[in-house]
Amino acid sequence: MKSKCNEDILNTKCYIILERSEYKNCVDFRSCNRHPKKCHKPCDDCPPGPTGPAGATGPAGATGATGPAGPTGATGPAGATGPAGATGPAGATGPTGPAGPTGATGPAGVLNYADFYALMPPDNATTVAPGTDVSFPQDGPNSGAITRTGPATFNLLEIGTYQVSFQVSVSEAGQLILTLNGADLEYTVVGRATGTTQIVGIALVTTTEVNSILTVRNPEGNATALTITPLAGGTRPVSAHLVITQIE
Repeated sequence: MKSKCNEDILNTKCYIILERSEYKNCVDFRSCNRHPKKCHKPCDDCPPGPTGPAGATGPAGATGATGPAGPTGATGPAGATGPAGATGPAGATGPTGPAGPTGATGPAGVLNYADFYALMPPDNATTVAPGTDVSFPQDGPNSGAITRTGPATFNLLEIGTYQVSFQVSVSEAGQLILTLNGADLEYTVVGRATGTTQIVGIALVTTTEVNSILTVRNPEGNATALTITPLAGGTRPVSAHLVITQIE
């Protein structure tokens, strides 16, 4: 069987014309119209017609299942540093560290000391002539290494340096000096030109031999004997002091 399409037959519908002997008259269009039941049949391989208008959008389908998680993305850049937080509480005190090395030896303190004094009256009842020593016949505090050998002479047992201070109330202008082993120590002279105040002296004395003897003297060659003032300034006996301190 052979088919043929004719778009003009039956209002543009395409039909297959069957060329069998009993449908010969159907070859003619008009003859075909007179014998519709014999001459045409819908064509099975006609080309598609034009696309019709789009239909209305259907309802949304149900949400599908969640897909698997994707791979972790790359690490982003570090953000800016935030502001400093508040200071936290102080931590517990740590353990004591090891002891440090021993420091250098410091200077020596007082090694020995002694205080000798006189009270007027009754001490130093007579004047002290030039070349004569002032008496300090009474003992004050003493460490034991500085001792007296008489009312006016004092023994410095050890070789070393001593700080020597003295104060004596006198009635005349005059001077006093320290002696060591009978020799004047010229740098220790103190004096008073007028008035009746005390004569006060202080000096460092260095010994070069043990058991050196120290005195306070009215220097030889002066013209005036010195009166050690009794009851100076009041009614009580006034003191004179000789204080010796070994510092080296």
